[in-house]
Amino acid sequence: MPSRSPVEIRSSIEANRAELALSLERLRGEVAVVTDWRGQIEKHRKEALIGAAVAGFVLGGGLAAVFAGKRRRRR
Repeated sequence: MPSRSPVEIRSSIEANRAELALSLERLRGEVAVVTDWRGQIEKHRKEALIGAAVAGFVLGGGLAAVFAGKRRRRR
């Protein structure tokens, strides 16, 4: 195995450090896009509205069933 000189090793470390810095910046940008929930809602507005309507319907129906059951037991 050929040995590398200290200059070559330092050069390799610096190249790896620069590549790591670029990768980290790219990752930060991707994380910012993925975690932007307002942007995701804007992008998928129709789906979000449908989901909210379904959740409201289910929650409202569940609450109505609970209160109707309590009302029936009192009588």
